[in-house]
Amino acid sequence: MKSNIRFGVLALVAASLAVPAFAQQPGEAAYKAKCAMCHGADGTGETPIGKSMKLRSFKSPEDVKASDADLFKQIRDGVGKMQGYAGKLTDAQISDVVAYIRNLQK
Repeated sequence: MKSNIRFGVLALVAASLAVPAFAQQPGEAAYKAKCAMCHGADGTGETPIGKSMKLRSFKSPEDVKASDADLFKQIRDGVGKMQGYAGKLTDAQISDVVAYIRNLQK
């Protein structure tokens, strides 16, 4: 009986240690909710909307060398046909989306 309890406790500990591996990165939820339908889950813009709007990939040289402040401003204020997200996302959420985009660029 004691070995079953120990096994159960060890299984719970192992499971709790594995949970952070599945946790979302900051900005991921907002990106998926507001950006992915056009820019794609991977940021390449290879979606029907992205293709019709001729979006460039976040991995493009222009976006890779853009400053975080430039990306923040584009998300907040909008650019081209893209709406701005001021008032829909907080500044902290926009900063997290910029950080998430940087992760997609890797």
